[in-house]
Parts: sequence; structure tokens; C-alpha cells
Amino acid sequence: MRRLYPLPDPAVPPGDAVTADREWTLDELADSYAYPAADDPVRAGRAGWLRANMVASLDGAAHHDGRSQPLSGAADMRIFGVLRGLADAVVVGAETVRQEGYRPARAREAFAARRAAAGQAQAPAIVIVSAGLGLDFTLPLFTAPLVPTVVLTGAGAPAGKVAAAQEAGADVLFAGEGLGVDPARVAGVLSGRGYRRLLTEGGPALLGQFAAAGALDEMCLSLAPVVAVGDAPRIMRGPAVPVPERFGLVSVLEEAGFLFTHYRRS
Repeated sequence: MRRLYPLPDPAVPPGDAVTADREWTLDELADSYAYPAADDPVRAGRAGWLRANMVASLDGAAHHDGRSQPLSGAADMRIFGVLRGLADAVVVGAETVRQEGYRPARAREAFAARRAAAGQAQAPAIVIVSAGLGLDFTLPLFTAPLVPTVVLTGAGAPAGKVAAAQEAGADVLFAGEGLGVDPARVAGVLSGRGYRRLLTEGGPALLGQFAAAGALDEMCLSLAPVVAVGDAPRIMRGPAVPVPERFGLVSVLEEAGFLFTHYRRS
């Protein structure tokens, strides 16, 4: 892996550890992707900090045959693990949970000391965004998580489904007055439960809702050196925003033809 941006200081000699093409340690990746501190001016007025992590093919596909794994690679999975290792909670849409076969997040020794120092649980909570709560509550995601799974829905969600989720051990939170979730309220509701470092892994519909609501703070996009063709959606799907929102480039890493880009709202 090598860093393409930010550009190295001209005084750094070629082949230095900063510029050399080598395997980065998990600690180096964690430092590179660290969340902004609570007192960082970029966090002003934000209840939490919502980061997205997605992978896309060269032709813009967000998945192949319904799953993102065929677009991924070894370095992409390392960064995927690091981003989870830094997060308080992973926010994901119900359809993505079903398509990707989500399981509880696991504790990783590599991040144990860092998480303990930050006052975090041993693993991030999985937060499932769902209007109808059409979920299988017998799955390990509900029966065997290290941290209780959160179901995020609207106040108008079916009462029977809400009760079933709670009986399965899920923490049900409401972030909307109707059937579904108001994306602009998600960070505030989760922050109230102590989940401030947020990571969303989509899918495209949920990510599009966050972006359209102005709730997305960071975008970590892995560009895979593959062409998928087909009719897979882009990484975001939804109505066009009135004015495109600009994000600033934080960093670009490269390995095996993959580009790992990191953007932050301007």
C-alpha cells in the first residue's frame, strides 16, 4: 500500500516509510482514518459523526449479483475492518442486512486497547434501519451479539414487530414520526445512546437518504479495478439534490490497483 495524497513533504527522501509501497499496519490505518476529536471545529453543531464506507467498480456498480463482496479485495477488507474497529456503531439498511447476511460485529484484539481508551464497547453495535421491521429475529445478529443490536425505525412502525424485536433482545429506537426513519435525526438519536462515531455501510438507498438530508459527514470510497456492467445501482440511490454538495479530499491510498479515497464535507 502506498499513499498518493496528501503528497509527501519534498524533504522526505524516496523510499521513506511514508512514501514506500508496503503493507500498512492496522495501527497506521487506524491513525489515518481516526474520527475527528469531539472539540474539532468540523464537529461544531453535529450531534455525532456519520462516515460511510462503500466499494464501487470502475463503471460505478455498488455490487455484483446483489453483493458487494465480489468487488472487494484483501486491502479493502483490511480497511473495512479498521473502520469498524473505530466505530461506536455500524448503521445499515434492512435490505443490506438480508442481502449481505450480516452477523454481529466481533471484538478484535488489535483494537481492544484503542477502544478501551476511547471508552468504547469491545465491538461496535449493529444498527438496522427498517420501517416495516421485516427481520428474522432468530438470527445471531439478535441472539448472540457482543453488544445488543439496535433497530432504528419510525414511531409508526408495526407495534407487534416492535415488540418482537424487543423480545429478541434488540434495542428499538425511534427516529421519525411516521413509518420510517428521518435520516436527519439518526445521528442525534444514536448520540443519545452514546453512539457518536457512526459508520454506515449502506446500502445505496439508505446512503442516498443520508446524503440528501445533509447528514453525511465523510465518504470512504474504495474504487475497485474491475468492470461489472449489469444494472447494479450506484453507491447512492434516490432523488437528486437541488445543489450538489461538495466534499474535500482527505487522503488517497493505493494497493493492487484499488484506490481508497477518503472525503470529508467541505
